[in-house]
Amino acid sequence: MLTCKEAATLLRGWDDILVVCHASPDGDALGSMFGLVRGLRALGKRADWYCADPVPKKFAYLAEDMKNLDLTPAHVVTVDVADQKLLGDAWEKFGGQIQLAIDHHGTHKPFASASWVEPGSAATAGMVWSLLKELGVIIDKAMAGCLYTGMATDTGCFRYRNSSPQILRLAAEAIEAGALAGDINQKLFETKSRAVLEAERRLIESMEFFCGGKGAIMHIPLSLYETTGAQENELSELVGLPKQVEGVLVGITLKERAGGIVKVSLRTNPPVNAAAICEKFGGGGHPGGAGCSFEGVSMEEVRGKMLEACEEYLEEIGCAP
Repeated sequence: MLTCKEAATLLRGWDDILVVCHASPDGDALGSMFGLVRGLRALGKRADWYCADPVPKKFAYLAEDMKNLDLTPAHVVTVDVADQKLLGDAWEKFGGQIQLAIDHHGTHKPFASASWVEPGSAATAGMVWSLLKELGVIIDKAMAGCLYTGMATDTGCFRYRNSSPQILRLAAEAIEAGALAGDINQKLFETKSRAVLEAERRLIESMEFFCGGKGAIMHIPLSLYETTGAQENELSELVGLPKQVEGVLVGITLKERAGGIVKVSLRTNPPVNAAAICEKFGGGGHPGGAGCSFEGVSMEEVRGKMLEACEEYLEEIGCAP
């Protein structure tokens, strides 16, 4: 396992670098990816980016003034990717060329030639900030905005339990470097489209509880996108709704996707470890938030599997009613 200094040494000797994040990208994945590409370009390197899925509209500002170079990569670096399965078609395109993985997930499954993984880091963006400093990059306003975005999103605007003194110090440095924290926070945490608001209303109305109110589950069928006009990537922020209910320890969100895929997102409160539950199904993540996917299985079957797994876990840790 590499250190920050060793990862910087690799990057100093490379050029024609492609930075890749996971499919269904969130703010940490995108902020880390665009922040690193901007930093590498500031060093005079040819660097580009790739994501298997489109950049959600609310994160479009991260890519402002960034043009793709139509690069033939000599080196591929992943950011915020815990498992090759999360890369989408990027694995088919670049899997054999991935030489460095930068990640902060404790459930990271090695797939690159070399890895720099820090499970204690609240966000991959915080690691990228340290990496750019190690490389001697003068972090400008655009880089700072990208990396602040990653830090803020993976800590729930610094509300989650992973909000460490270190990440708060790095966020302060990002603001000092020009990150428009107020504007970013409003865009990401205080602004919703009417379509998303309607989807949220319907999901709250259909939420079900189990295990004496210790668990809550909601379903996002494909039909919800058509009937509300919301886009799939706009609803990622709603997966935390079930765990917000008083008394709920484990919140399950089932998302139906095209091609017969059901994606499961777990958000939990202590002492429940979301990653421990999702690992039973080949997934992973963090103690407070994790995910897994099922293919060729109906939403109802996935629902049954997840309810059973969560009820068993709650009983194992002595939290069943």
